[in-house]
Amino acid sequence: MEKKVLVEVSARHCHLSQEHLEILFGRGYELTVKKMLSQPGQYAANERVTVVGPKKELARVSILGPVRNATQVEISLTDARSIGITAPIRESGNISGSAPCTLVGPKGQITIPEGVIVAKRHIHLTPEAADNFGVKDKQIVNVKITNNDRSTILGDVVIRARSDFANAMHIDTDEGNAAAVSGEVYGEIL
Repeated sequence: MEKKVLVEVSARHCHLSQEHLEILFGRGYELTVKKMLSQPGQYAANERVTVVGPKKELARVSILGPVRNATQVEISLTDARSIGITAPIRESGNISGSAPCTLVGPKGQITIPEGVIVAKRHIHLTPEAADNFGVKDKQIVNVKITNNDRSTILGDVVIRARSDFANAMHIDTDEGNAAAVSGEVYGEIL
C-alpha cells in the first residue's frame, strides 16, 4: 500500500497569546480570518507583525489563529541567519530555551525571551490514517518527494497523530525550495 500524504510548505509565521495580541494590536483586539488552513480550526489572519532580530527584521510576517497559550515564531533557518537569530529546530509548542526576538505591531511591541524556532518537519495524521500507514504518534520517518527536477528524500520527519488533525505534511520554505515543491505535491512515507 502506498503511504502518500499531501505536502504543504509552511511559510514564516507566528502564533500569539491573547496578551501579546492586545499589546501589538490594542486592548480587546481579535484576529480576523483571511484564509482557512488545512488543519481544522486553523487560519491565516489578515493581521501581520514585524519580527526583529539583532541584524535585521522580517516585515509583514503572517499570524496564524486562533490565539494560543504562548507566543511562538516559526521561521526558516535562512530567515534565522539573515536576522541574526540562532533558532533551534523543534516541534511546534516546544519553545523552552529557544531564541528571543522583538515583535512589532501597529499599537505596540514586545520582546519575547524565547519562542523563535525552526519547525521540525512533520506529518499531521488522524489516528486512523496513522494505523493505515503503520506509523505511530512521535515516530520518526523518511518521506520521498518525487518530481521531475528535484526528487528528494527528507529524513527526521516526526509523525503527529491526533483526532483533530487533517492528513498533511508540513515543511518550511527552505525545504520546499530544496525539493522544488510547487502546486499539489504528495510525499510517500518510506
